[in-house]
Amino acid sequence: MIYGMLRHGETQWNVDKRIQGQTEHPLSDLGRQQARAWGRALAGQGWRRILVSDLDRAVETAALINESLRLPVTPDPRLREQDWGQWVGRTVKELCEEIPDLVQEQEQHGWEFRPPGGESRTEVLARVLASLADHALNDGGSPCLVVAHKGALKCLAYHCLGWTFLPHEPDPLKPQRLHRFAWTSVNGEGRLAILNLNEHLEPARA
Repeated sequence: MIYGMLRHGETQWNVDKRIQGQTEHPLSDLGRQQARAWGRALAGQGWRRILVSDLDRAVETAALINESLRLPVTPDPRLREQDWGQWVGRTVKELCEEIPDLVQEQEQHGWEFRPPGGESRTEVLARVLASLADHALNDGGSPCLVVAHKGALKCLAYHCLGWTFLPHEPDPLKPQRLHRFAWTSVNGEGRLAILNLNEHLEPARA
């Protein structure tokens, strides 16, 4: 089946470059405009359901997209952003200035990067893959739009690319793009593969 995956719209903490983790923040006015525009762009593409993180910024994004699509919406907490523990509310710049050695040490852990009191990227990947597997099994393979978070989407992309999550690897995801993945079952084992990263979201012309 096909998953079309989006990050939620902009929040004020995104603008401020603050780590949100699993805390709740509403969309900014621009974030709401983005979501409505994405809905118009995604109309008529054959989507059958919206699968969404249960955090408010993702739920609000999905609801605004759904003003155009009018689809069933299924929330799933397994699609949440990475839990950033004690680093929530901080900026990366602040952390690098105040605790540079700890930040550098964690960056070298790659997939096992874990903010103090938070979760690792390996754990994020496991729960997101479990969500996609369950949906693929239970929904008959219908194309599904997924609204989630940057950390969750990066884990899926790095997993499919076979990357290590070390600092020398560039971020493969551009902002405000649709990312298409295919879920297939081989010998009873589910596998995820990238079809297209960074697809432009441009509303269809009338």
